[in-house]
This record gives sequence, structure tokens and C-alpha cells, in this order.
Amino acid sequence: MEQVVSASCLVSLRCTSCGATYPADEIHTTCPACGKVLFAEYDLERAAQTLTREALRSRPWTLWRYHELMPVRDPASRLTLGEGGTPLLRGERLGQALGLSRLWLKDESQNPTGSFKARGLAAAVSRAKELGAKAVAIPSAGNAAAAMSAYAARAGLPAYVFMPADTPPAMPAECRAYGAHVFLVRGLINDCGRVVRAGAERFGWMDVSTLKEPYRAEGKKTMGLELAEQLGWRLPDAIVYPTGGGTGIVGMWKAFDELERLGLIGRERPRMIVVQAEGCAPIVRAFQAGVRHADPWRDAHTVAPGIRVPVAIGDYLILDAVRASGGTALTVSDEEMLEGVRLLARLEGLFVSPEAGATVAAARRLRERGELGPDDETVLFLTGSGLKHLELVEGDYPVLDPDDPGVLDRLAAVAGRKG
Repeated sequence: MEQVVSASCLVSLRCTSCGATYPADEIHTTCPACGKVLFAEYDLERAAQTLTREALRSRPWTLWRYHELMPVRDPASRLTLGEGGTPLLRGERLGQALGLSRLWLKDESQNPTGSFKARGLAAAVSRAKELGAKAVAIPSAGNAAAAMSAYAARAGLPAYVFMPADTPPAMPAECRAYGAHVFLVRGLINDCGRVVRAGAERFGWMDVSTLKEPYRAEGKKTMGLELAEQLGWRLPDAIVYPTGGGTGIVGMWKAFDELERLGLIGRERPRMIVVQAEGCAPIVRAFQAGVRHADPWRDAHTVAPGIRVPVAIGDYLILDAVRASGGTALTVSDEEMLEGVRLLARLEGLFVSPEAGATVAAARRLRERGELGPDDETVLFLTGSGLKHLELVEGDYPVLDPDDPGVLDRLAAVAGRKG
């Protein structure tokens, strides 16, 4: 019997709008015909021969465990820093506070560089190197730039990073540490994108902007593959996801379709719930208006840089997934996000980014409105670490003199006892 070789089953690229197809082994960004998002397509019949529940039991817990459904052909080109395999934690104490008895927390902050962005950029930079790219460039609110810079360093590729000038200082510093060329731009992430596009055209960089190349979504879809596997090959009732460019929603929705076609899950789908900031909510506005494309948001502002995205090229794909799943889209305030951060830290021991805090605020709002039932199995995606946002944590710390005879008296009120 001929031995089946376990490898990528990538066959082509397909436009999600006009349906045109293109060879997979050429460098493409968006569809040359219509400018919309390209998806990687796989030979799922061939993938099913080796991507089985039994085979997965012996594979390492990185995103490359799903290599049949990943776009990198040569195993030697798979860059890894240990991304993927993040824990799915029961949120028992937080669930009690929110009135949700079956709450799960998918902690993406445990990825390399502290966020879910490691998944998408591991795939995108790996594929860029495999296709012969000489340099990579990205517009970013912070975490994506850090991830790209790290994987570019791993690949030995020059990296060019463009961030809004008010990006939290930890993020450009991290990129510089990885050896990236870091530039701060007066404006928002879409303004950074204009600089990247012009630079890519002039200098030949590969632009790895959100959904403006086909492979970041492939890395992000592993969140959906992983979630199904961690739940015993079933899906939850609802997924709450902080949404800027929306690659995570788009990628997971694609993953669920591929898993069903492989026979690994059934037809059931979770309600996909988009949460955005009150100060930047183009997807929520489009959802509420019943339209398929989102107009750019003016004067975008929020403490959560990852969801301060005024315009998303994949708007129609995000909105399609939300509507097809029976999901919804809602906004929360910056203060509600920060309260979510505090609740996760104090009730579950997880210090997360404000974007992740937004999922807590959204779940609370939906439970109060009755749109999440008390027994609905709900997954909150905690997309990043709070360690890059220390400026949002206020602290006035008492300073003690250990030789002061009254030091314990000073502690009594906090310790709750005397004597």
C-alpha cells in the first residue's frame, strides 16, 4: 500500500468576492480582478487521509499540528516560536459574577509575543519566506507588529513596522528589540497602511496587512480548529470576540467549514459575537444597518489599540459570519473594558489587554439583555496580555520602612486583624 505523505494540501487561492482563482505558489495580496480578500483552498479529500482525530493525539501542540490545512508546503519553512496550543480555561468565578454557568476563557496571551497575533504572523511570514519575499512590512496597532518582527527575526528577513504615534510604548520597543525598522505615523492604522502600500510598491516589501494577503487568516483559523479539538470535537453555543480587522472571526468561520467537510464536526455553529469600542465601531454600525459593507469610522478613539480600526477590508466576511451564525455585534465603553480587565485579574488570575476586557463587558451586557442564557456554553477570546498596557493600571503604592515599629499597625487595616 502506498504510504500517505502528511503535508500541506494547499491547491489554490480563491477570491471571496468574485470567485476568481489563482495559483497558490505565486505572491498575491488581494484579488487582482476585484481587490477583495483571497482565501487559501485545500484538497480536503487528501487532507482527510492524514488529518484525523487519532493522528492529532501524537502531534505537538503548536498550530502546525494542522499542517494539512496550513499553507506552508516545505516543513523546513515552518517558522515556530511555540505558538498555538493555548489553554481553554473554565471561568467559574467570572461566570458566577456574570450569570454564566458554562463559561470558557481561551487565553491567547500565552502565545509568543503575548497575543493571538503570533498565529497569523507565524503563517504569513513562513509563507512569505517560502515564496521568496526579501522583506516584510506591516501597519499595526502594536501586537501584530511585535509578532511580525519576531517571526521575521526567526526567518532572517528585514522587517518594516508602521504604528500610530500614540501606540503604547512597550510595543515599538519590542519590535526594535527584534531588529525591525520601526516608524511611528501621525494618524491611525489605516494611515499606516497607506505608507506600507506605497513602500511595498517602491521597495518590494511583502505587505502582510490584515486580510490583504491570504495567509494571516490561515494562522488565525487555528483558534477555531483548536477550540473544536479542546471541546472534544464540538463547538460552543457562543464565541465573543473583540474585533478590529476581524481576521480571527473570518479565520475561525473558515475553520469550522473545513472541519465539517473533513467530517470532524457536524453542521452546528456557535453564535459569532463581535464586540467593538464605542469610539470605533464600523462593523457594529453596519450590522445594525443591515448592510454588508462598513463605512469608515471617523475620529476613531479608544484605549484598546487593537480594535481602533476605522475600516476593515474583510468587513463583508465578518458580517456574513455573524449573520449566518445568528450572532450579533455590540459596543462597550472604555471604562467597561477596563472593568473587564480588573474582573479577569481579580476573579481568574488573568491579566489581559483592554481588547480582552471588552469580551467580559460584552458577555455581561448580553446576559443582562437575555441574549446569552445562563446555561449557554460561551467562550471569551482573551486576545492579548495586559503586560503591554501597564499605563492603564493606576497604582499608588505605600512605601514601608521595615525598621518602623508601627509598620504592622499600618498594615492592620489591609490585613483585617490586629495584635
